[in-house]
Amino acid sequence: MRNILLIAAVALASVASFTTPSQAGSYSYGYQPHCFVKKVKSYDYYGNLIIRHVRVCR
Repeated sequence: MRNILLIAAVALASVASFTTPSQAGSYSYGYQPHCFVKKVKSYDYYGNLIIRHVRVCR
């Protein structure tokens, strides 16, 4: 019985994690956010430069 409840809880959590981001993309009244790509520079443990491209929406 405990295994069934555990499996059901894991399944519910996985379904909820997929539905939340899908709702974040819907905008009402024709509003679209302004998005741009930002370069973020950082260094790893060995001192190598790492450049990541991050999408920022406002």
